[in-house]
Amino acid sequence: MFVDQVKIDVKAGNGGNGMVAFRREKYVPNGGPAGGDGGRGGNVIFKVDSGMNTLMDFRYHRKFKAKNGGGGANKSMTGRSADDLVIPVPEGTTVTNTETGQVIGDLTKPDQELVVAKAGRGGRGNIHFASPTNPAPEIAENGEPGEEVSLQLELRVLADVGLVGFPSAGKSTLLSVITSAKPKIAGYHFTTLVPNLGMVRLDDGRDFAVADLPGLVEGASKGVGLGFQFLRHVERTRVILHLVDMSGMEGRDPYEDFLAINKELSQYDPKILERPQIIVATKMDLPDSQDNLTTFKQSLEADATGNQKVPEILPISSVTHVGLTDLIRKTADLLDQTDVADMQQPENTTKEYDYQLDQANDFNISYDKEYESWVISGDKIEKLFKMTDTALLQSMLRFARQMHGMGIDDALRKAGAKDGDTVTILDFSFTYVE
Repeated sequence: MFVDQVKIDVKAGNGGNGMVAFRREKYVPNGGPAGGDGGRGGNVIFKVDSGMNTLMDFRYHRKFKAKNGGGGANKSMTGRSADDLVIPVPEGTTVTNTETGQVIGDLTKPDQELVVAKAGRGGRGNIHFASPTNPAPEIAENGEPGEEVSLQLELRVLADVGLVGFPSAGKSTLLSVITSAKPKIAGYHFTTLVPNLGMVRLDDGRDFAVADLPGLVEGASKGVGLGFQFLRHVERTRVILHLVDMSGMEGRDPYEDFLAINKELSQYDPKILERPQIIVATKMDLPDSQDNLTTFKQSLEADATGNQKVPEILPISSVTHVGLTDLIRKTADLLDQTDVADMQQPENTTKEYDYQLDQANDFNISYDKEYESWVISGDKIEKLFKMTDTALLQSMLRFARQMHGMGIDDALRKAGAKDGDTVTILDFSFTYVE
């Protein structure tokens, strides 16, 4: 089964917890703190696997979680860092954050890697909190939480040449003749339900990949037919072979078909029509095909305006193999003249986004009438709380100072909190004292 769109959830590993410990060797009279730091958690990384050609592996496995870092140990020993979770994806995968709609990266090269969820750092042990006023601190941090994000993966087939046209225009037949691919061929519409790929090799050593895309119909760019969900695959092709049925057996006008398909491509992405395009007149072995081709050329030339370049028309017959050699050679020549860089979309280049908190929304305060409690929420304050060891008194006092420094005490007072009210952060509650 061909799968080209899927949504998954990934969770990077949390950092290991720091430790509270003290030196107790017999011949070390002053002792001192000796709690080590926690280890770093594992990142979640996507890596291109050239052997994959579908997102089928993600159909039934949609939650991925990296391992957490190890906790700190006595004698100032740092905990073990977790291994990164490397997930293979096919070439041509675009990764998007489903919550923000931001494109995180575009994986188009073999073995290319992209960090999609950054791991949390290890919490600090009590060796970092020693000071002249507190030489034996009982303070340690929990590990930093790893990023958790929902992603949409979208596969856009990487092919040099894309075959487009109405259903039953002869795309699958052409692919089966010029490559070793075996697409489904039948005498009815929409026999192609998924993109098919094949390689064309010339005698001079040149080769290129061809993608046979499901037939387009009028309104495809708005969701009509099967074309809508596969139009994205045209985006990465460098040359377009526009197949037009010249037999007239479907009762349609070839020129109207040509205009209709170009209209759908333009409505989906106007840049697609800027790419080199060859018009392939198919089924030339059938009666009336030559007359229809003559009329088609006249209509095409009549509509050309100014310096507009008329696309080259190559008549072929996939059944009798007439014109195929010329088509393959001219397609290869056109690919040689087309710069790969021109087809790349700079806005989708691979990037690694640093996780940054919005300082304007460090915390929010609301009142829960059901539980009669003030609720403090926000990325920054929740992160600080998760890194606080609530079992240690000095750690809780440090967290109280952090809250005061962020202005939460004043904000609670302004919101109407009174002495003795209950305040909740995540699943932890405490009493507010003015």
